[in-house]
Amino acid sequence: MAALKDAKRLVVKIGSALLVDSETGALRRDWLASLAEDVAEIRGRGTDVILVSSGSIALGRVVLGLPATTLPLEQSQAAAAVGQIQLARAYEEVLAPHGITTAQILVTLEDSADRRRYLNSRATMQTLLSLGVTPIVNENDTIATDEIRFGDNDRLAAQVAVTIGADQLVLLSDVDGLYTANPNLHSDAQHIEIVKRITKDIDDMAGESASVMSKGGMKTKIMAAKIATEAGCAMAITLGSLHNPLKLLSNGAKSTWFTPQTDPQTARKRWIATMKPRGAVVVDDGAHRALLAGKSLLPAGVTGVRGDFDRGDPVEICTQTGETIATGLIRYTSIETSQILGHQSDQIEQVLGYKGRAALMHRDDMIL
Repeated sequence: MAALKDAKRLVVKIGSALLVDSETGALRRDWLASLAEDVAEIRGRGTDVILVSSGSIALGRVVLGLPATTLPLEQSQAAAAVGQIQLARAYEEVLAPHGITTAQILVTLEDSADRRRYLNSRATMQTLLSLGVTPIVNENDTIATDEIRFGDNDRLAAQVAVTIGADQLVLLSDVDGLYTANPNLHSDAQHIEIVKRITKDIDDMAGESASVMSKGGMKTKIMAAKIATEAGCAMAITLGSLHNPLKLLSNGAKSTWFTPQTDPQTARKRWIATMKPRGAVVVDDGAHRALLAGKSLLPAGVTGVRGDFDRGDPVEICTQTGETIATGLIRYTSIETSQILGHQSDQIEQVLGYKGRAALMHRDDMIL
């Protein structure tokens, strides 16, 4: 079974019902401060942490004096716009005393469905983590409509875990795991500690949420588990309402762990392998050797470009004799690639007129 102390990259989902008092609409600041303590301790072990947090609409509606009922779309978006400021400030205030810098990232379903946006989101989060920043991710409720929404932060958190290559995802919930039936309605419901594979029986156990403020019930958590585990990420559902919920989980608090079906890197390579290439780049012998040694593809090693492709498209890498040696997601268009091929990475800005990424194709976005 996965253990939180072993996580290399951890995504934690926090719902509105945990952050905001359901009666007063006020932020549960003491609880949030305790979560910040947990995050600081986990980061101290060398683990990257990304927080996926609800709460913007719940906080904003109080400021605007809107009722605690289902709001029309325009009022929800207005509440989110106000609440996002409140939410970001709250996280900054509780994490800063631990020396942790925060960043706010707002996304919609389109950002994961569109390959270019997906890669940009991944690159931004990777860079933030490399700089020691803890990203706070939320759905961009100020612009999202039903057609471009995740609709719940359980699945959003799973998609973030996939995007960033996390090996563990924790859903802090109003329940302490998965049961054979709704424990609030069935006294004989049995808690399930480990789910090795999500079967139809597991699907059938998912009931509806008991929380008025929560959009995601157990069904969305099972959906999140499918997304995460198929991408090589272990997932836990645990009670989040108590102070220091991550520390409690580390110390063996009741929870349900879903076992990953592979590892994140293998899952990502498998995903890339299913894509149909849109073009090809030809590389010299030096670049070929560098790729075999596990390096990224730099423009200096490229001698030719074939096809018409866009940034983020799958592209083959071929030798000068025509042998295909790899496929990966390209970081430049075919026109841009033609312009910078043969150049050193520090010359890209001079050639294109803007500072691009050093690698034409990163090794993490490539399968040999």
